[in-house]
Amino acid sequence: MSLEEKAGLMLDESSAVPRLGIPAYQWWNECLHGVARAGTATVFPQAIGLAATFNPPLVEDIANTIAVEARAKHHESLRRGERGMYEGLTFWAPNINIYRDARWGRGHETYGECPWLTAEFGIAFVRGLQGDHPHFLKAAACAKHFAVHSGPEGSRHSFDSVVGTRDLHETYLPAFRRLVEEARVEAVMGAYNRVNGEPACAHKELMRLLREEWGFEGHFVSDCGGVRDFHENHKVTETPAESAALAVQMGCDLNCGCTYPHILEAVRSGILDQQDVDRSVRRLLMTRHKLGMFDPPEAVPLADTPHTANNQPAQHALSRRAATESITLLKNDGVLPLTPSKISRLAVMGPNANATKELLANYRGTPSRIISPLDGLRAVFEPGTTVEYSPACEYASPTARSVVGVHHAETTAIAERADIVVMVLGLNGEFEGEQGDANNADASGDRSDIRLPSTQLDVLERVLDTGTPTVVVLIHGGPVTLGGLESRCAAIVDAFYPGPYGGLAIADVMIGRHNPAGRLPITYPESVEHLPDFENYSMAGRTYRFADPDHPPLYTFGHGLSYSKFDHEIESTTTTNDSLIVSSRVTNEGPMDGDEVVQLYIRHPDGTLPHHELRGVRRIHLRDQESQTVRFEVPQEQLARFDDAGNLHSFEGLCLVWVGGRQPSPVREAPDENKWFRAGRP
Repeated sequence: MSLEEKAGLMLDESSAVPRLGIPAYQWWNECLHGVARAGTATVFPQAIGLAATFNPPLVEDIANTIAVEARAKHHESLRRGERGMYEGLTFWAPNINIYRDARWGRGHETYGECPWLTAEFGIAFVRGLQGDHPHFLKAAACAKHFAVHSGPEGSRHSFDSVVGTRDLHETYLPAFRRLVEEARVEAVMGAYNRVNGEPACAHKELMRLLREEWGFEGHFVSDCGGVRDFHENHKVTETPAESAALAVQMGCDLNCGCTYPHILEAVRSGILDQQDVDRSVRRLLMTRHKLGMFDPPEAVPLADTPHTANNQPAQHALSRRAATESITLLKNDGVLPLTPSKISRLAVMGPNANATKELLANYRGTPSRIISPLDGLRAVFEPGTTVEYSPACEYASPTARSVVGVHHAETTAIAERADIVVMVLGLNGEFEGEQGDANNADASGDRSDIRLPSTQLDVLERVLDTGTPTVVVLIHGGPVTLGGLESRCAAIVDAFYPGPYGGLAIADVMIGRHNPAGRLPITYPESVEHLPDFENYSMAGRTYRFADPDHPPLYTFGHGLSYSKFDHEIESTTTTNDSLIVSSRVTNEGPMDGDEVVQLYIRHPDGTLPHHELRGVRRIHLRDQESQTVRFEVPQEQLARFDDAGNLHSFEGLCLVWVGGRQPSPVREAPDENKWFRAGRP
């Protein structure tokens, strides 16, 4: 190939090389929670909601479904001669950045704050999407954004994420490493920001870890415009040609953006070796080969997938199941579950009560139907119960300085005559999201405050003042608080962005058709007042692993209530050369059948940080009074710890083990009490 042909293959909108039978290809495709931006497709709950299921096998099933729908769309496009954006098989998902700060607008695209749980979900997603064929990929996954990226959105193109060595290796890199080593993820996307002074898309040490230490063999892609940032914002180069040369030399194979046409100038001026270009082109063509793009269709698995395999009832049922499993009961004073036959008048109010697109979040496809919370509740309460609806208040822009669209008189009147009020509150894409997607007071997707908008808190307080028992349902991505009104609510149900079947999932939980078992994948602080500086990438004071015990959160990581009570008892611990094995007996003490999320945490007895770390999760279903033994096997390398120099040290002594339906308190439960067990080798 000529240099021009090679450079043309290194752009997200890759040129064709007709004489070699290489067709044009658009690398940019999205499938964060369903095939996105490509017409009608099955939409699943947003990633943070999937994480709340604490059920990685479910996410593997979802990713497998996404791959089938992607193949259905891709091959229909090929049959019609179309090769445009969002019609390919290389998907820029999952987002496995660590949700380190509640203010980050893109946090809901992730699997939460725990490096171990993020890795488990990421591995499940990659395996489901890519499949297990020895030669072909169903679709190609991409782990993003590498690395140390979790806001701030407003300055992401120029920001330098300064991070210590231990935090880098114990928090920001583990999920990427495991997706490479265990799931063989096909692609990695670089972040916009610098990391300790070097741009992430051309970071010498990060690329060394990725390629040499972890054995990554796939291709590396820049975030869109990320290479242009080298000279325009980071100022580490002076010209586009220098930026292209630096990125290619360091191992960035594909440019989402417009900088790699300058590869020609870089090679001809002698600042880039053509061998580096050849290396990247080989990697890119290998990915396309694994997807079957150079083979006859009859030789490629799934190439005969019909367009009718997309958006089918079985896929809808899976989306509804995921939404139902994600519902997290934060508080319940006994009012839930509701019994429709005992309620003559139900009030359903709030700006998200009749929400449709607000249920979907960003990076989404187009569902064939959307069921709002209002419609879901009507389906299970009517005709025996009168359901009255009011939006209560309109969504005001986050930058609004005046209160508009508030219906106090109507809201109060409806609440006073109701037996139960369901207030459906929360956020939407104007309040949280990626830079450019949101319109909040910070001119980015981030939030400066995690309280609900003041208009919502005002109407909620007026409803609570009526004395009618009030259930709050939250539709949102990042942590939110009710400004101190939590104690006055009869129940609080967290639905995240549940997808198009969210209304049915909420209704199923509200009436006890489903016993809730979702768990929070991120800590909900009481306020931002005691959070570390948003731009500080140290983990001190952040997440459940390093939280300040003097400022307890509103809701802890792993928190979620049930309509049943579950008992956990560790039966045995065994240590082998390779693993720590823990068996625990779980009993549903009633009064309902339901799921329990069994969580295993380890803690080092020396009392040093982190407080404790999740190392096992199992979501199981138990009938009333049924028991089951759950077995966890923790690899020895997951007990090891890094020192401040980045050296990994195996752990040979005793560690402390906790098994329960929630996380232990870092301070208020002593290591030798309340079901902590010593395990390992003395």
